[in-house]
Amino acid sequence: MSDPISAIGAWLEALFLGWGWAPHLVTAIMKFIGSLAVIIFAVGLVIITIWMERKLYARIQDRLGPNRVGPWGIFQTFPDMVKIFTKEYITPQGADKFVYNLAPILSTSAVLLIWAVVPFASTVVGTELNVGLLYIVAVGALGALSIIMAGWSSNNKYSLLGAFRAVSQMVAYEVPMVLSLLIPVILAQSMGVNEIVRQQNVWYVILAPIAALFFFISSQAEVSRAPFDLMEADSELVAGYQTEYSGLKFGFFYVAEFIHAFTISALFATIFLGGWRGPGAETYPILGTAYFLVKSFVVYFVVILLRITMPRLRIDHMLNFNWKFLTPVALILLMVTAVVEKVILQWADVLPDMNYLIARTLIHVVVNALLAWGTIVWLKRFDTKRERKVVAEPRPVAMAPRRTN
Repeated sequence: MSDPISAIGAWLEALFLGWGWAPHLVTAIMKFIGSLAVIIFAVGLVIITIWMERKLYARIQDRLGPNRVGPWGIFQTFPDMVKIFTKEYITPQGADKFVYNLAPILSTSAVLLIWAVVPFASTVVGTELNVGLLYIVAVGALGALSIIMAGWSSNNKYSLLGAFRAVSQMVAYEVPMVLSLLIPVILAQSMGVNEIVRQQNVWYVILAPIAALFFFISSQAEVSRAPFDLMEADSELVAGYQTEYSGLKFGFFYVAEFIHAFTISALFATIFLGGWRGPGAETYPILGTAYFLVKSFVVYFVVILLRITMPRLRIDHMLNFNWKFLTPVALILLMVTAVVEKVILQWADVLPDMNYLIARTLIHVVVNALLAWGTIVWLKRFDTKRERKVVAEPRPVAMAPRRTN
């Protein structure tokens, strides 16, 4: 069976229709089953990613990590979930209860909605939207909204400071992330996620390595992973916007963080690493699902390594890095890529397919290399070791009077 997922879906649909149910009712039930399957997948994903991250943390710090519950401690997440579920619910005095309770639910829901347009294989995708990337950006903004709601409604100064940081950080890094996403749109001539995957005869991480790097950096800031975890900096803000949450409500935020981190890894694998594409993926879609998951976990492994090894940035350094470097370079890269791709498309009918593919790849690689070299030369012109200007004369140091014999 080359496509077991589609076969199971077709069997269930035929079964319900055979029972005499109305077609529109069967369609609604199938969509509900698909949504339930995504939620079950997300829960399993959380169990694996939490175990994977804790194990890797332990190895880096010369510890064993989870090793009691299940083989290699893989089921340690289950008793942790039971512990969180049995915690007391505490609502701070003066909090806006409706917004306070809605924020954690919205945080998890926003991440799950993104998976509606992520293709697991050529035939396994929730919804084929021709504006899939626009949908992802729009739904991703709901996650930022949930953080702002949590910080504002908690009636806590540390939570509110975390929300303020969330606004400045997410608004800032949304700009280079969208600019870097427009480059695959230009290369594929489509905003549909599955269509972008189909057009990747050459991975876009090769055609547009700078855009891939900028998307990866911006996405880490969007999900508040180290070194961009300023909105929940435990050494400064207790727990940031999560300070007043406990029990299941805190669990929603915790689950959303891990799902969001893996979702960003899956999006990177989909947009820049070919997604489900690979040998035999068109003939056997189950192979495409395997390729997609392997690529996603490789990217997630890099995300964990960065979180373990990178120190937290200062907020002024983080914002300066975005507005003075990422955004202008991403804008220049977008304009250059659009012009180059427009020129290359004129050769599509002249050159054979293989020659056109090779020429297109080489031209984009050379353009990205030249832009990277120009950026490095431009950065070297700035002297970062300039001494601070003296704004006032130094005060005289008070000294004890000398004794005279």
